[in-house]
Amino acid sequence: MIPVLPSMRAPPQAARISLIADSHERLLGKKLVAGSDDIIEAMWHAPQAIVAHGTEEDPLFFYANLAALSAFGAALDQFVGMPSRLSAEAPLREERQALLDRVSARGYIDDYAGTRVRLDGTRFRIDNAVVWNLIDESGRRQGQAAAFAP
Repeated sequence: MIPVLPSMRAPPQAARISLIADSHERLLGKKLVAGSDDIIEAMWHAPQAIVAHGTEEDPLFFYANLAALSAFGAALDQFVGMPSRLSAEAPLREERQALLDRVSARGYIDDYAGTRVRLDGTRFRIDNAVVWNLIDESGRRQGQAAAFAP
């Protein structure tokens, strides 16, 4: 079992990881991962892929769990910091932007399906993905996250 990296427990990153789970529960009314008091550990080892990006002009991924890293064929240092638009092929980026716009308007969607791209360029399909806004305690949007079965 690959342990949680110490950097994920550093206060700034731990707070962002908690925001992923807290926003999911607030918006969808259910826990993102169940059965653990250690949300960082539970998310890292969750069976579903979980990713999140910030609010930069060209949003950058700041989180991926083990299942997501496996799905995208990436190491954490390759994935974190990558523009999230690169997770879709160039012709499919308009579709991806439409998805993000729907999430921004509603707060979340739970029916997303689409094609994503591994770092080696191969494609994979995701179905029934949940995508939600990351909203902090003051109501400010801090990014978006997604969870899907790899």
